[in-house]
Amino acid sequence: MPNDISLQTPSRRRLIGVATAAVAAASLSRLAFAETNQAIIEAAPSTGSDKAAIRTLRVHAPESQLTDLKRRIKATRWPKRETVADASQGVQLVTIQKLARYWGTDYDWYKCEAKLNALPHFITEIDGLDIHFIHVRSKHENALPLIVTHGWPGSIIEQLKIIDPLTNPTAHGAIASDAFDVVIPSLPGFGFSGKPTTPGWDIPRIAHAWVTLMKRLGYTRFAAAGGDVGAQVGDELGVQAPPELLGYHSNMPGTVPADISRALSFHEPAPAGLSTEEQNAWNQLDLFYKKGLGYATEMSLRPQTLYGLEDSPIGLAAWILDHDASSYAMIARSIAGQPEGLSPDDILDNITLYWLTKTAVSSARLYWDASATAKKGFFDVKGVTRIPVAVSAFPQEIYTAPRSWAEKAYPELIHYNKLPKGTHFAAWEQPVLYTSEIRESFRTLR
Repeated sequence: MPNDISLQTPSRRRLIGVATAAVAAASLSRLAFAETNQAIIEAAPSTGSDKAAIRTLRVHAPESQLTDLKRRIKATRWPKRETVADASQGVQLVTIQKLARYWGTDYDWYKCEAKLNALPHFITEIDGLDIHFIHVRSKHENALPLIVTHGWPGSIIEQLKIIDPLTNPTAHGAIASDAFDVVIPSLPGFGFSGKPTTPGWDIPRIAHAWVTLMKRLGYTRFAAAGGDVGAQVGDELGVQAPPELLGYHSNMPGTVPADISRALSFHEPAPAGLSTEEQNAWNQLDLFYKKGLGYATEMSLRPQTLYGLEDSPIGLAAWILDHDASSYAMIARSIAGQPEGLSPDDILDNITLYWLTKTAVSSARLYWDASATAKKGFFDVKGVTRIPVAVSAFPQEIYTAPRSWAEKAYPELIHYNKLPKGTHFAAWEQPVLYTSEIRESFRTLR
């Protein structure tokens, strides 16, 4: 895992006087990479041929990496401002410069690092690749195991706010029977997971890996949830229908009927007879297909060309901010000083994780791998027929899935709800609403 952020178990110094911990610390191995300032990984070593071993990790970014980051931010060569008064040409100069000033001066990565290290992190090899994951077991009996998958341009940072409400419901106004054991993996090529060195890590392979992970953790039944790429993984789990899967929740489901998808792809007029909800979904998707697919097209076709994202923190930040119009507008307001679901610290925690782990290009390759084998479009009906599915429709998602489409796409639809607010990053931006939806969705499956 040659990432530019250190992963390590607790040091000996912190564990002096604790006998069992000292023994564990004595068993650590240190792998130092040849490149100057490259990351150091300290983890319990694999025991011979036991590639299924689960090792613990801690996170630590060397100060030299943060100093280099600030130097690069300060040295940014800025273009002239956009020639329009809105965001139609992309991330606006005033927005990115204000974020850059904060990032290069007052932002503190170590606050994020402390939040991460307050959680139990692990790594295990699956199908030849190191997979990192957070695993928090509830103190309540009969907690339902739940694997939650992030997307792009997200990371495990997206799910940090929902962990305690899901695992410790009684501390958040819910009841003990709502408890979950939560597993949050980093997708291949993202964060602390390994970077694939050969093609083939597509959505079906990831879904298979997640089943392997949950079984390795001892779970014989589990539920799943996710948005963005995580929603695709959920749909694929539904298609594969492993016997361990009880059901899954999606906040960006694949519900678009074939005739709608075809018309959108060829920029044809909307089919006649759409309901008000369906017309709204059409309008959202039509805008996205015509104006919002640039990043996905580039990453699906030419991810290796994105060298600038690995070399320029501002280039990386702008690329990540410009995901979809509604979430960008929300983020821009937050950067401008208007409180929103995501704070500037939230935004920079995620971007800094990408920067320190050098995963801008490796994460982009997921789009290349996925598009190489995909038989259906991102939002298309995938053919989930036997697995219970729950859908939460947020109003400013890339598209708000209508109930009529969800009912046709998922014959075993067990929950559908339209939320009053929220954009693309539901768990991250609206953790209270999202947590409530997860609890409600799976009550009948316990």
